Amino acid sequence: MGKSEAKAEASEVPADIEEEQLNQAIEDLRGALHEEQGTGGDRAASLRNNAIIMNIPVDVQIMLGSTEMPVSELMALQKGSTVALDRRIGEPVDVVVNGQKIARGEITVLDNDPSRFGVKLTDIITAGKSPR
Repeated sequence: MGKSEAKAEASEVPADIEEEQLNQAIEDLRGALHEEQGTGGDRAASLRNNAIIMNIPVDVQIMLGSTEMPVSELMALQKGSTVALDRRIGEPVDVVVNGQKIARGEITVLDNDPSRFGVKLTDIITAGKSPR
């Protein structure tokens, strides 16, 4: 299945149900980790399981902004065209992991490489906290 097909299927699930399922999975995972650590079981096995979980790759996106436009405007875009986004310079950007907004931050230039930029996190969104 191609990436666009997977996204099409994922978009068929209502966003609130998908978010609820993701939050429940995160809470279940946290609960399993805490139970395992609290049982006094084999610490080495616990560390191995944590290492497995911590090595699972996730898709991290920084959302600078978005816009809506009619198809006619989209089709008229050319090299050099500018698309206005719904955010202004200096406004926080969203940090999204696997489609779930987890934080907000500000764009910053990397100290060790001024030709690159990153995001300085300013607000972490917990599972129970609703995003702004």
